[in-house]
Amino acid sequence: MNQPPPVATPASPMAKRFRGYLPVVVDVETGGFDWNRHALLEIAVVPIDLDADGRYVLGETASAHVIPADGTEIDPQSLEITGIDLDHPFRLAKPEREALNHVFAPVRTAVKKHGCQRAILVGHNAHFDLNFLNATVARCGHKRNPFHPFSVFDTVTLGGVAYGQTVLARAVQAAGFTWDSAEAHSAVYDAEQTARLFCAVLNAWPPPPTPGSP
Repeated sequence: MNQPPPVATPASPMAKRFRGYLPVVVDVETGGFDWNRHALLEIAVVPIDLDADGRYVLGETASAHVIPADGTEIDPQSLEITGIDLDHPFRLAKPEREALNHVFAPVRTAVKKHGCQRAILVGHNAHFDLNFLNATVARCGHKRNPFHPFSVFDTVTLGGVAYGQTVLARAVQAAGFTWDSAEAHSAVYDAEQTARLFCAVLNAWPPPPTPGSP
């Protein structure tokens, strides 16, 4: 007896919008600018979600403070900029692999929720964040990185196109949000502000035409 052909599961709106990729905002705070040499100190991720009206919104933030890996370096000037106190008793930093596991798990859950193939990193100067992420993944031999290895969405470009501003603080303010300089250079704060900027641009942009439509 012939079995009926399987019914294809329709792609979710998020999967259809980005060719099977789920945008996930990432921000890292580091011990310098050289991803091959300097330590990862903080990482935050914000999966992009859809509300009941189909508008792009922030998903749940996940973050971790990171113990500098053996062999990595920290430029004291970077700590002056970020305000990170490596010896703070409430920092509760995790080793690199544990920190990656902590932020990768909700990303994989969000990818599955939206029927996407994998995550794509969204960042402000996104390749900086991606390079540090990839270097950390390689350093600890992590085998379950949910992010595309080289493609990104960069809010520097999007902010410049949409608002004429390429500096994160100015682009966020141009999009109608407040900016607290005292909170800046925290991975969580910068990731969430970048996510708000990304969603504002997407929600203002007309949706792409449906294939086959006139």
